Order: sequence, then structure tokens, then C-alpha cells
Amino acid sequence: MTDSGKIELMAPAGNFESLQAAIVNGADSVYFGVEQLNMRARASINFTLDDLPEISRRCKTLNVRTYLTLNTIVYDHDLSIIKTVLDAAKKADITAVIAMDQAVIAYARQIDMEVHISTQINITNIETVRFYAMFADTMVMSRELSLRQVKKITDQIEKEEIKGPSGNLVEIEIFGHGALCMAVSGKCYLSLHSHNSSANRGACKQNCRKKYTVIDQESGFEIEVDNEYMMSPKDLCTIDFLDQVIDAGAKVLKIEGRGRAPEYVATVIKTYREAIDAYYEGTYTKEKVTQWMQNLEKVYNRGFWSGYYLGQKLGEWSDSPGSQATQKKVYVGKGVHYFPKANIAEFKIEAYDIKVGDKLLITGPTTGVEEFELTEMMVNDAKLDIAKKGDSCTIPTKFRIRMSDKLYKIVQA
Repeated sequence: MTDSGKIELMAPAGNFESLQAAIVNGADSVYFGVEQLNMRARASINFTLDDLPEISRRCKTLNVRTYLTLNTIVYDHDLSIIKTVLDAAKKADITAVIAMDQAVIAYARQIDMEVHISTQINITNIETVRFYAMFADTMVMSRELSLRQVKKITDQIEKEEIKGPSGNLVEIEIFGHGALCMAVSGKCYLSLHSHNSSANRGACKQNCRKKYTVIDQESGFEIEVDNEYMMSPKDLCTIDFLDQVIDAGAKVLKIEGRGRAPEYVATVIKTYREAIDAYYEGTYTKEKVTQWMQNLEKVYNRGFWSGYYLGQKLGEWSDSPGSQATQKKVYVGKGVHYFPKANIAEFKIEAYDIKVGDKLLITGPTTGVEEFELTEMMVNDAKLDIAKKGDSCTIPTKFRIRMSDKLYKIVQA
């Protein structure tokens, strides 16, 4: 929980663009992986050990907590790497490590680093909480629990005063938004069997997102299935019952998406920030929920459902292979120069045209994510309403851009 007493909003960061998007849009904490020992080893770019000081610096500037994920299966040959990574994280003053393997947990405690228990442990009851309280201050609950079950656990933590190594009551973290998979709390072996690529080592091939048919091998009879994507769940969304989530006693709300684009992180974090603040201000209404849902639908999603939180016994499955977002981005060009006195950004147009009235998106490792409507521009030193491939254009902006920044326009999907 944050110092303000509000539930902590925890954001994913797969690269510096997403990290910056998270911290400027209201995240209280960020989680990220380094190198290959995390559950998104292949789904995102991932940071390196050398990035840890910069991650820590950026987050400290805005009082954002930093969580390193080291939550894969660990083999003997990984042990020295684990120690190297944790030592580097400790030196960089990273807040905590998210872990599942006792080797990681034990070494983190040995160097006096805060531990959070990963969802891969699959905690479903108070006795398991009591056990891991010997090592950890925060624990992610199993994704399969209902809010009623979560509430029972959080009530018992307070009643029995179950405390972690810090001496504070154990805090419960739950998933709030983003991708769900068919596996129980992330434990899946499909891609290991099909591609010798273990999901539990961060190398999931996403077999469950593909289209399948069911055939009786004896007779050759093909069973009709209404939905061919029978193993691909819709994305979790709790924005429309966030009041119940907070009332269940969870202290940390985790947003999934380390493999998703920075504008996804920006939109989702900004939306949940508004919703959390509205709850505590007493202005959380159905009308606002409707608008928030529309915002969330603009970025990558497989459709939404409420998970198991409200007591559903069966999942809801997506009916298409990819995103159902109402908007998409189209690459336009790259940043060339910024004129700070005039607040003017120069871009080289390398692909599609842009024109006055377009919605534009700029992303970059330092800039993060900025979205705005194009109201005016200069094209090859003349004031025009359209810029085409090969043109150089200047645009007034309220923020600094860099040469590493990319320019996109937002269009309807």
C-alpha cells in the first residue's frame, strides 16, 4: 500500500519507453525483468544489469517503487547468475525482488533484500501466507481466487497480525488487468512439449492463443466447437468492479503487460490511476466506468472479462487470434531535432502522410509516450496541412523530443 493509504498501482515495464510511460502516468511501482531469468524472457526486450541504476534513478525521482522479477524455474547452473543479478539490484537500491524459487528467496534474504512472492507459488490459503511470511512482505495471490476468498485471507492477516520480515503486516497483491492464460497461475507445459521452449523459464510460445479443432482419432470424426480459440482466455479487467477489489483488502493492484507496447502501458496506467483516485475521493461512478472502459478498449486487448473474482466457474474465451483494440498506431517517421526556446519538434516523414487533425503518438526511451492532436505544422519551411513521405516537418509540442523518438499516427482499427 502507498504512503497515502491507497491501493498501490503496479505497472509493467518491458523497456525504457514503457518504464517512462508508467511513472509519468501515475504508477506507484513498476516491475521488470533483466536478462533471461524472468517470465517474459522472450516476450519483451528486457533490461540489462547495467540498466538497473538508471531504472532506480528515474523511479526514485517520482517516488516510484521498483520490483525486479526473478520468478522462473531455477537450475543449478543459474545459481551464480542469480547471485550476480541480486547483488547488482541491491547495489542499485532496487526496492524488492519478485521470486518463486527458494534459492532466490534465500539469497535475497541473505543480502537483506525485500522479497515478494510470485503468483507462480499459487498461494490460495492463510496457512501458506503464514509460511511465506517468514521470507516475504508481499504475496501475489493465485489468479483463480474469488474476491470473497481474497477478503477472507486479508481479514485473517489483520486478525492474526501476520507480519513479514519488515515487521509490517503482510500485504496481498492481486492481478488487476491484462492477459490471462489457460494455465493455473501461469504454470504451463504446452510450449515445452511442442517446441522444447519452457513457459516456466519465460519462453512461452503461446500455443493457447492458436486456433484448434478436436478430432476423434479412432473414427476421424471432427467435433464441432463453437469457438476455435478454445484455450485463449479474454483479458482480465477489473475497472468496473474496482471498488469491490479494494474492499477485499488487496494492497497492490498489478497490471499485466511487460510484452505490450508503451502506449498500452500509458493508457492502462492512466485509466486505473483515475479510477483508484475516484474511489478514494468518493467519485467512482457508472458513468466514469463507461468512459474508462472505452479508453481501455483503444489499446491491445483480447476482449475483457472479470476473471474468477466474482465467482465464475468457467473462463471466457477470445474468438480471434489477436487484439480487439478499437485503435492502432501506424509508423510515420522519426525525431530529428528539438528547439527548446520555441518548443518546436522536427521530424522526418518516412512512411505515411500526416495532416492537421490527425491524432499523433510519440514514443521514446526518455520521452516515454505522448499523444496529442496535430493542430498546425510547417512542412519544408512552409505552413501546410499535410506532410508526405520524404518531407521534413516541424510541430509545436509541450514536451521535449529526442532523435531516438518515433512518430506514429493513431487510426481506427
